[in-house]
Amino acid sequence: MFKHAQLESVKTWLVDPAHAGLPLHARVQRAIRQLILDGALDVGRPLPASRALAQSLGVSRDTVESAYGQLHAEGFIERRVGSGSYVSERIQRLPGRGRPRRTVVERGATTRLSQRGKAMLQGGGVRDFFTPRPFAPGVPETRSFPLQTWERLQRQVLKEYGTQALLHSPPQGMEQLRHAIADYINLERGARATPERVLVLTSSQQALTLCAHVLLDAGERIFIEDPVYHGARKAFDAAGLECVPVPLDADGLRVERMLELAQPTEQAPRAVFLTPSHQFPTGATLALDRRLAVIEWARQQQGWIIEDDYDSEFHYAGKPTACVQGLDPYERTIYIGTFTKSLFPGLRIGYMVLPSQLVAPMTVARTLLDGHSAPIPQLTLARFIEGGHFGAHIRTMRAVYAERRDVLVRLVGLHLSDFVEALVPTGGMQMPCVFIRDIPERAAVDAARKAGIDVLGLTELHAAKRHKAGFLMGFAAHAPHELEIAVRKLAQVLRALCPKDK
Repeated sequence: MFKHAQLESVKTWLVDPAHAGLPLHARVQRAIRQLILDGALDVGRPLPASRALAQSLGVSRDTVESAYGQLHAEGFIERRVGSGSYVSERIQRLPGRGRPRRTVVERGATTRLSQRGKAMLQGGGVRDFFTPRPFAPGVPETRSFPLQTWERLQRQVLKEYGTQALLHSPPQGMEQLRHAIADYINLERGARATPERVLVLTSSQQALTLCAHVLLDAGERIFIEDPVYHGARKAFDAAGLECVPVPLDADGLRVERMLELAQPTEQAPRAVFLTPSHQFPTGATLALDRRLAVIEWARQQQGWIIEDDYDSEFHYAGKPTACVQGLDPYERTIYIGTFTKSLFPGLRIGYMVLPSQLVAPMTVARTLLDGHSAPIPQLTLARFIEGGHFGAHIRTMRAVYAERRDVLVRLVGLHLSDFVEALVPTGGMQMPCVFIRDIPERAAVDAARKAGIDVLGLTELHAAKRHKAGFLMGFAAHAPHELEIAVRKLAQVLRALCPKDK
């Protein structure tokens, strides 16, 4: 029979909630297997008879027989007719058998990663805000989403397509959605899109990763805005690109400075990343003459413009300017859009509008990442756009977000004016605030997080060492009364960090 401690170990496996999803025989089998792996049951050790073990565990004999049968099939035990079951000699060859289990890497052990793997790890990835805590930037209001309309359209899709909707999507995306996207951005954003040039993806981050790997080789250079969207810079860093920061002013990227840095050499950057309609995080709009200058640079240098139009639907002072892609007659612009912010994060649909010569390379490269996007959400979204529901939702949320921005501006003036200056944006879903007191940014961000508030520090968005410290405050996902509670809490956090006046 098992020793008392071994028997208790098996019983613990049976009642552990972590194993509740396993059938009873599987729990018995895995508990005994673990005793063997840990060295608690040595080679040649007889196991209890199935009837006796079943009685000790309070289970049926068939349960124990099933567990023993699986252990025999996997080579952990031998079953001898008329003699019983024994721990197999083959387990002597198992690496690490009998050593104590460790939950940490042994001291001195190193994990070998590629240079790209190290870059991704050191960059920390892109932290999504999984729950809409106050001031998390880029998080939309989902409580107002017309869920009943979406459910109705999804039922229509399932009724019409049946089991076809359960198969793979083409890697470029469902044709119906590519048509809907092209029609929408041509009308609303002044793009020059055709369905054949639309590539449906899971996110704008995936689009940035594709651009980094398909357009440039490791070691090559790319212009970025300074400050810049951190997800873009991290995607470029992870691909081994050298980011060349270009400063901004009130009219967006200082293109004259970019052209100075772009003097023809073997090291001259061959691409530029832009958020021209609503610069992240400053909110500046790239002036028309600068847009045209970037397009001319791309033509002359045969370079690429990567245009991230991440939240242009939410512009609160007139119509947003036309996208760069629509102004570019030379097909040097890659236009990136997403429905994560305009609809809801769980949708996981973004897209690129590509120059015709990049459609095949990007589509093939996409098959090496995740292959395709789920067909049912694509087909539902296509109907949502075609039926006018997307436009109606955007108009509704634009008014809601404009009100919430104004509320946040007022609340910051009332409760945070001793600590920060608000830089009021003309659009978007977040507002930059810069410190006017000597407050350590990292400490402020960490203390806010502990208090249940998610702000994004500005420092990690800048390449230049000289910049104003502060943070981004997202306002889209919370109602006015929720914003007020959070602002008051943030005021307490900042007050505690302020140096005491002498």
